[in-house]
Amino acid sequence: MDISRKLFGTMPDGTEVFCWILKNEKGFVAKILDYGATVQSIIVPDKNGEPVDVVLGYDTLEEYIAGDCYIGATVGRFANRIKEGKFELNGEKYELCINNGPNHLHGGKKGFDRCVWFAKQIGEKVVFSRISPDGEEGYPGNLEVKVIFCWEGDSLKIEYEAETDRDTVLNLTNHSYFNLNGAGNGKVDEHVLQMNADRFTVCDQNCTPTGELASVEGTAMDFRNPKTIGIDAYNDEPCVKPFGGYDANFVISGHPFARATGNETGITLVADTDQPGVQLYTANALTEQKGKGGADYGFRSAFCLETQHFPDCVNHPEWPSPILRKSEKFHSVTTYTFI
Repeated sequence: MDISRKLFGTMPDGTEVFCWILKNEKGFVAKILDYGATVQSIIVPDKNGEPVDVVLGYDTLEEYIAGDCYIGATVGRFANRIKEGKFELNGEKYELCINNGPNHLHGGKKGFDRCVWFAKQIGEKVVFSRISPDGEEGYPGNLEVKVIFCWEGDSLKIEYEAETDRDTVLNLTNHSYFNLNGAGNGKVDEHVLQMNADRFTVCDQNCTPTGELASVEGTAMDFRNPKTIGIDAYNDEPCVKPFGGYDANFVISGHPFARATGNETGITLVADTDQPGVQLYTANALTEQKGKGGADYGFRSAFCLETQHFPDCVNHPEWPSPILRKSEKFHSVTTYTFI
């Protein structure tokens, strides 16, 4: 394992932002920024042994600051949506900012993706940490949070750790946009995807869960057998049409929970997690823009597998709970393995 860092840019207030470069024994490379604890690049070999960068990203800090699609970022304090930005905890009502239609999304106007994290190397890992103060974006409790990146063989391992001095809600994820044919190399419609998920959270037209967990059987949401991402993404079913493709939480029912293959490169991503759900998002709202090296990004140019608790689960006590008590320690692991 080889770990190094280089200056990536400077924030408007003068804070320096570094890019951490993690390389495993096979030459697989992950580049992580301490702005947003953001995955800027993952480089792995294709079927011919040629290096391919399989995640979308930008070449400059200014582009990340200007961006609004959470590309590669660590998302929190609460990933995904909270209906109307409202929830109740311990009898106290909280109201968060509304930044996605009628909902609160991905931690608010200045979520974890907009913060410069403290980063240091510990052994063969890079640890990104910050303290989210009580009341930040409306959330209760001083939260100490860490996101730890390392290579374990061919797997990029992401560990999340957190503690709070007051009961709070927590839902952390990474928002990498994958294109296994290479970032900027067209749409991902012909990628083959299989997921061990037999149910999904039904949503209304605002992508807000209704409370129903529906079977994937006979719907566009059925990825239990391998199929191309695009084959059902354009149909008229209410689970895809209102969103222009996939933007839904799947209930994980087996492990590893997903396997995707780029049709051109032959690169396969195998994903796993200890979280109960995963948001499959097919970059439906990604605007036409330039990315790393001037590559073209846009609609359906990537897919995301955002491991998580269910969206709006804070308002659905029948679902796995996102509540972190002050006496508890949160720990979670997600891995992305490349073969």
